[in-house]
Amino acid sequence: MLKVENLNVHYGKIHAIKGIDFEVNDGEIVTLIGANGAGKSTTLKTLSGLLRPTEGTIVFDDQDLTKVRPSSIPGLGIAQVPEGRQVFAEMSVLENLTMGAYIRNDKDGIESDLNQIFDYFPRLKERIRQSAGTLSGGEQQMLAMGRAMITRPKLMLLDEPSMGLAPILVDEIFSMIRTINDNGTTVLLVEQNANKALQIADRAYVLETGTVKLSGKASDLLANDEVRSAYLGG
Repeated sequence: MLKVENLNVHYGKIHAIKGIDFEVNDGEIVTLIGANGAGKSTTLKTLSGLLRPTEGTIVFDDQDLTKVRPSSIPGLGIAQVPEGRQVFAEMSVLENLTMGAYIRNDKDGIESDLNQIFDYFPRLKERIRQSAGTLSGGEQQMLAMGRAMITRPKLMLLDEPSMGLAPILVDEIFSMIRTINDNGTTVLLVEQNANKALQIADRAYVLETGTVKLSGKASDLLANDEVRSAYLGG
């Protein structure tokens, strides 16, 4: 589904991503873990076209995304849930979700998907007319995920979904990520909570200062002494 080869990304003179390779297969949850500044979020922003690589290829369903306009990427089946939620604070819950459907024109299908999102996140239905800026952090995360889901993505990019959330809400968000995946959406997850990420992922890549340091089955990395020491507090 997604294959990244020799990806290099610069911020001016700073070489942020240094020739990384990774892939995400259809139906998987793959996670990128690592410390702050490792290049995880930069990688996701490059996949979604917000940043342009200086070298390398990003092939999604046989199309090289480096040659695709960023505005066209959602229409190919990729949706990003950005770090910090980035909801439209002055708009209602419903308006935020409807904004996610801007690439669609099937009114009945949108209505059906809205109902499914409200089944996933009942609190959003309870607050359907409420301004997004007045929601709690957990509710805003649910809204950002719902906004991505309504595009009907093949691949969902999740950037630090647990950031700033209470532990009980973190559990709820990770449970929903698994449910979304079980219902057919492939997931690429960037997450500092390595323990939670490795528990739900099929495979993982450990990023360190812009390079892939380790990769493998998530269950193997969860038991890896080096990973446990560096990222799991073990």
